[in-house]
Amino acid sequence: MATKWADRISMFRSARWKLTLFYLGIIVLFNLVVTLSVRVYAEHEFLRSNNAQRSEVRRWVVRFFEMPMPSRSDIAIQDIQDEQAEIVRAHLNQGLFVINMFALAIGGLLSYWFAGRTLRPIEEAHEAQARFTADASHELRTPLANMRLENEVFLRQKHFSEIEGREQIRSNLEEVQRLERLSNNLLALHQYGQAALTRTPVAVKKIVQDAISQIKTAAAAKHVVIKQELDDGPILAHHESVVQLMDILLDNALKYGSKGGEVTVRGQAFPRQNRYVLSVRDKGPGLAASDIPYLFDRLYRGDKARSTKVAGYGLGLALAKEIAQANGATIVARNHSEGGAVFEVSLALVT
Repeated sequence: MATKWADRISMFRSARWKLTLFYLGIIVLFNLVVTLSVRVYAEHEFLRSNNAQRSEVRRWVVRFFEMPMPSRSDIAIQDIQDEQAEIVRAHLNQGLFVINMFALAIGGLLSYWFAGRTLRPIEEAHEAQARFTADASHELRTPLANMRLENEVFLRQKHFSEIEGREQIRSNLEEVQRLERLSNNLLALHQYGQAALTRTPVAVKKIVQDAISQIKTAAAAKHVVIKQELDDGPILAHHESVVQLMDILLDNALKYGSKGGEVTVRGQAFPRQNRYVLSVRDKGPGLAASDIPYLFDRLYRGDKARSTKVAGYGLGLALAKEIAQANGATIVARNHSEGGAVFEVSLALVT
């Protein structure tokens, strides 16, 4: 693991230097074009100015002395002009050299900084993908290992009853269902991340009622009351996906809220901001501050969620985030001032 991490750091470090050199090459090329352009323009101006000065001197000589200027004087003036031009050229070359060196130094620093900025999203995505692959592999191996161990132990028995056989098959089916749920969630994550959902005006109350109907059996089993405090107003959303999002948030509230308590679904319309905020609040212990920044990461489970008493894979909230983004919405998590966790989804309000 340490070797892979070192290789990844080395790979991005090498890529950063290569990208820095690429940016620096562009800056150098630009500087050369500008320098040559300035040099050619200055040379042209030297010649134009010298010719203009000599013409003016000839005109004044003819005017005051009423005779053409001697060729020897013309040559002397030209020599003086050429000498002054060489001095100016030397100063110009020196100035351009200093400016180019300064631009090269600043450009190198900026190139290195911009290369880091350019590669940072790629590096973060690469790390997230590597972490996701490792976590997904672990989640897939766990039920497979459980089935293999249980089947090996069961097959070592010389005699077993029909009831024991059925119980073993039932256990295997539970693990298969667990794998099926995991694969379905992974597929849904991909689909919502790629699909462009068709959003239409839908009633918030209809969405909430449909989501509650899917979770009411689990709520009754835990003796949890689901309260609704909803403002009127249609929202612009994809009905089925938002119902799934609310189902995820309600299921999360049932899992981590207090047993025998209540879950509150609140909807507030903000016409001036053209937004409608749907929130789900539980009466549980709340969220750990260290977990909040990572709650919507795939396969992330906080310390409390890692308890074997709570089943899950850490994909629900990641899926909720993908659904929210597919609906042009945002989702955030926080702790309520009176206790418990609150998940808020900000959707477009149809005015």
